[in-house]
Parts: sequence; C-alpha cells; structure tokens
Amino acid sequence: QVQLVESGGGLVQPGGTLRLSCAASGSIFSIAAMGWYRQAPGKQRELVATITDSGSTNYADSVKGRFTISTVNAKNTVYLQMNSLKPEDTADYYCNADVLITQWVRRDYWGQGTQVTVSS
Repeated sequence: QVQLVESGGGLVQPGGTLRLSCAASGSIFSIAAMGWYRQAPGKQRELVATITDSGSTNYADSVKGRFTISTVNAKNTVYLQMNSLKPEDTADYYCNADVLITQWVRRDYWGQGTQVTVSS
C-alpha cells in the first residue's frame, strides 16, 4: 500500500504565497509522476500541475507563471509553490502519484486533500 500525506494549506490573502508538500511512502518501486489537482466547491476536480520522473512539467493555463511544481525524488516528495494567489485559487488541493509498486504493476494514488483559501 502507498500513502500520500499532504501539508501546507491554509488561509492567505490575495497576492500571498503558500507552499504545499506531499510525501509518498509505502510499497514503492519507483514513481513515474506526481501532481496536484484541485476541486473548488460545486466544481469538478481539475489538474493544477504535474511532474514526471524525468522532470517534465505541465501546468494548467490558469496557474502558469504563478505556481511551480518540483520534486525531491530521493524523498518521494512533491511541492507546489503558489505565488500571487487569487480568490479563484480557493479549493481543496489533492496530491496524486503514479506509482510502480513493482517493476510491472502501476497504480494511481491520491492524498486526502489540503484546503487552500484565498481571501481578504
């Protein structure tokens, strides 16, 4: 089994910054990719940013230039640096990991979510 533990959410004023962290642990052979998704009240979950084991990144258009995803592969940890936050960034943020639990078995895991509220 694999666990993803997120931290770093909270309340911040518009224009502020937050840094989310997500650490993966458990039966991990390797991690192919990690990412962050978010879900605002009444809306569907949407991609925020992803990063592969080779370092390739992908961002939602709404966060490009403001958010940065990074990893510490040796620690199976992914970060999301969020700058210039806007009220529309308010959502529950979920960590995702595409994990090889053996050389041939690949599974998708989700964290429990961390709340980000951007408000004055």
